[in-house]
Amino acid sequence: MKKRLVTLLLALTLTAASFTGCGAKETDTETSDNSVHTAASSATAGDTAAEYPEYVDEDASAYEPMVEAEAVESYKSNSNVRGNSSAKAATSADATLNYGVEEYWDYAPGSETYANVYENGFKDARSNPLSTFGADVDTASYSNMRRMIEYGSDLEDLQHSGIRVEELVNYFPYDYKKSNKDIFSVDATVADCPWNRDNKLLILGITTKEIKEAERPDSNIVFLVDVSGSMSSQNKLPLLKDAMELLVENLTENDTVSIVTYASGTGVALEGARGDDKEKIMRAFSKLEAGGATNGEGGIQLAYGLAEDYFIKDGNNRVIIASDGDFNVGASSRDDLYDLISEKKDSGIFLSVLGFGMGNYNDVTMETLADSGNGNYAYIDNLSEAKKVLVDEMSSTLYTVAKDTKFQIEFNPELVSEYRQIGYENRALKSEDFTDDTKDGGELGSGHQVTVMYELNLNDEYEGKTDLKYQKSSAKEIPEGSEWCTLSIAYKEPDKDKSEYLECPIGVSNYTTDPTDDFIFAAAVAQAGMAMNNSEYLEDFRSNEEAVEDAIDSITELDLKDEYREEFVELMEELVSYRSGRNDRRYIEAY
Repeated sequence: MKKRLVTLLLALTLTAASFTGCGAKETDTETSDNSVHTAASSATAGDTAAEYPEYVDEDASAYEPMVEAEAVESYKSNSNVRGNSSAKAATSADATLNYGVEEYWDYAPGSETYANVYENGFKDARSNPLSTFGADVDTASYSNMRRMIEYGSDLEDLQHSGIRVEELVNYFPYDYKKSNKDIFSVDATVADCPWNRDNKLLILGITTKEIKEAERPDSNIVFLVDVSGSMSSQNKLPLLKDAMELLVENLTENDTVSIVTYASGTGVALEGARGDDKEKIMRAFSKLEAGGATNGEGGIQLAYGLAEDYFIKDGNNRVIIASDGDFNVGASSRDDLYDLISEKKDSGIFLSVLGFGMGNYNDVTMETLADSGNGNYAYIDNLSEAKKVLVDEMSSTLYTVAKDTKFQIEFNPELVSEYRQIGYENRALKSEDFTDDTKDGGELGSGHQVTVMYELNLNDEYEGKTDLKYQKSSAKEIPEGSEWCTLSIAYKEPDKDKSEYLECPIGVSNYTTDPTDDFIFAAAVAQAGMAMNNSEYLEDFRSNEEAVEDAIDSITELDLKDEYREEFVELMEELVSYRSGRNDRRYIEAY
């Protein structure tokens, strides 16, 4: 117990030091051998019954040094590490890469790498009526944020952690209408903006058609597993093994499974096994041990080559990368990885990126791989998240129904004076990219939901009427049949190279003074996410803490429906209670 208290005080001291229905519109790498990479010093999944922090027994003191070391390394303040880091300014190539950031910090060894997010500003609807961006349903920011809060981060810490607001919002399911016929269904609501009562908030909910279980294509899956030395921690390779077991349980005799490993070299741990041979697959996973450098480039080349060898025509051909993103051999820069993975996306092989661990986690690498390789990206911080991503949402994670999906919203300047998109900063495209089939969009899976938000500043004449005696309003009624905007969707079928187009007008009938619980909840998540990014657009609040507290207040009376929404409230309460010391419990539980 004394050791726990010492560890707790050390962690607190270090953390304290860090505070400073739509209608159609016309318009060959060598490998060392086939052996599994091993390192005698690594722990396997069965080495201990206490594999993750939440399962640590009160007497599991052997686990403490690892947790302590990781916690110390993981939460260094940016103000401390920036002196040793190199700020990498964006080049003209960034427009091609579609990164909505100007620079990112390559942090000192032992800390984590995130792209700086520069939030979207307002645009004039008359001179710049088009908002164009690639669809994005990644959720990594949410589970990564959860991990940070559970280990003691406050709002100031999160401002340096690349929190992508759209990934927080898209983490949750919503009751959007679904279609079993059309590939896309669209919901739209306009209501008062909760963080600026002078403005309105538009929320678009786009849902893809869900593939029935009997219609799911056979899968050819190649697991690309990072077994470098940085993966030895309990919340990395051991957690990864258990996560893969959850996924493997849902595979069938018609599926094919291979496992490629990479560290200083590369290897094939399993080749072409039948999906129903679960014992053989899991035996191969159980033998994986961590040690060595990180030759991600060699692993990618080998994995895609194996996926091509077992390619299933009209099937689900996919590489699943599981890593902490710490590439240090071969191609490792953002641009190099973009070039490498972009070459692979035309092969008909899709990509899922699963992030693990803390301390040296490289979010920039993982997102680069997903965004440039027909992929999706999730961060696995515990076994519950693995179940959510790989079991509960297996169809949307693994079975692509629309690739290179792009959205373009044209605003009506007669109603909307200015608009500002909430999130999607690193998915922005030029207007002309919408109809350019060579420009990458995003990949959407079966039953996927995409939530898109815009803050709207209306023209003065449509701002609304007032009943005040001495202030006569000149506002006009918005004519029936008027439209706020038009949503256009460009997408390709998974096996096609030419885009198809859909168009959906959003009319004034979508405005309401009594929004649904889903609208209120999604807006609250966005508001909290803006506070985490120190947004300059939280007009109605004096501080970020006040904005988060207001978000909590707005949803505590709602029917939260599931444990994920309930957890969000708990996390936000934890976040704003930190400065008063009320979340020290997290440290005690962790150590």
